[in-house]
Amino acid sequence: MTKLLISNDDGIFALGIRSLANTLAEKGYDVTVVCPDRERSAAGHGLTLHHPIRADTVDDIFHPNVTAWSCSGTPSDCVKFALSAILDGPPDMVLSGINHGSNLGTDILYSGTVSAAMEGTIDGIPSLAFSLASYTATDFSTAAQVANQLLAKLPPIPKGTLLNVNIPPVAKEEIAGIQLTRQGLRRYIEQFEKRFDPRGKSYYWLAGEVIEDIPQPEAKHLPGDVPTDVEAIRQNYVTITPLEFDLTNAQSFLSLQQEGMEGLFDA
Repeated sequence: MTKLLISNDDGIFALGIRSLANTLAEKGYDVTVVCPDRERSAAGHGLTLHHPIRADTVDDIFHPNVTAWSCSGTPSDCVKFALSAILDGPPDMVLSGINHGSNLGTDILYSGTVSAAMEGTIDGIPSLAFSLASYTATDFSTAAQVANQLLAKLPPIPKGTLLNVNIPPVAKEEIAGIQLTRQGLRRYIEQFEKRFDPRGKSYYWLAGEVIEDIPQPEAKHLPGDVPTDVEAIRQNYVTITPLEFDLTNAQSFLSLQQEGMEGLFDA
């Protein structure tokens, strides 16, 4: 039986993780859920190092065959905790999601959903992050079905690679298909709204609005006609973007090497 570890950044009570875990448990997968005890969106790859992590088993809100834990830590904490302290051996796959909202383009740099899955990739475990590309949709059933079908037919994932999957918020018959994509670009109009607490002290609340239809970056190391995830999701494709944790820019390395960067220090 295939063993799955599932986490998220929306918290233990999020509909997305319940839909994913329950659907896969019903299909016969051995499912363990370990996720934050509260909303931890945009936590990135943060870890809890300066105070204790608390964890408790959770009953009743998942399929009877799902073993579930809530954890006080970040999404990355949850996967590390599961792999080191809960499971008796590595799972066959690590899944994260289904996130409530897209994780497209540069969103992945902040995403707790992607970071949770990346923990599995760092440990050498095939890993996928799933996101439903809407903050207002309340039906995750189609996204869960897509995830189930993808797992059933998934070819081997190359070592060191995470698959970032975004699913359009439409009925199954309206999905145009699956498209391999490259990482695109998302930018936001950011505002820090100034407010005052009951004692009259000021504080700031970050808000952002995505800028639509911005030019997408040119492809690097890929044919120019490969679409970005930002472009393909607009056409109702399920987007699959292979990601890696190695952020080395090989082209810049060679360029700086040719410019004599290594000779700038005078002994």
